[in-house]
Amino acid sequence: MRLILHHLVNSRSQRILWLLEELSASYDIRTYQRDSITNLAPPELAQVHPLGKSPLLEADGRLIGESGAIVEYLCEQCSGDWLIPDRKDDHYIDYLEFLHFAEGSAMTPILLNLYASRLADAAAPIMPRIAEQLDAHFQYMDKTLAATGHFAGADWTAADVMMSFPAEIAVMNGAENYPHLVQFVKQCHARPAWKRARQRGGPYFMFQ
Repeated sequence: MRLILHHLVNSRSQRILWLLEELSASYDIRTYQRDSITNLAPPELAQVHPLGKSPLLEADGRLIGESGAIVEYLCEQCSGDWLIPDRKDDHYIDYLEFLHFAEGSAMTPILLNLYASRLADAAAPIMPRIAEQLDAHFQYMDKTLAATGHFAGADWTAADVMMSFPAEIAVMNGAENYPHLVQFVKQCHARPAWKRARQRGGPYFMFQ
């Protein structure tokens, strides 16, 4: 199977690079740089997919979008069973929840905060609510990690891979408030596969 990752530098696509390295998968990478002024993805990505977003995975010519779908596909096709709890295990439900929480509930206040912050004073009426929701979600994530250091059981799963990005955002927004997330991010970045992905993926916002 030939895999090609369309990777936007300094983006959530970094998680897919990490997973590919964890799975020891053979893959090619097509790298795209953000616009130096707008920080948006370049128009070349829109030639690959109409939405012009990354990550995008090509698997034998079939294009797959959405990080969660890519993660599930790679775990199924590249011997990633070790990253999925047994379906009979109680933690399998936790796994499903956080696999989708990462791009669902967690990203909503993160993106709202990003967009609203660009409006300066015009966003003042909604900023307190956004800040409250950010902290609520980050606190929930932090407390979940308190028991085992992972989001679904006592070992690494693909849910941890998906949750690494919102965890990094939380640490950037107030490390002192989320000690378990700080430790989790350190553990992610210490993994050999993450380091290999970092080398292949180019600049990343956590290491500017």
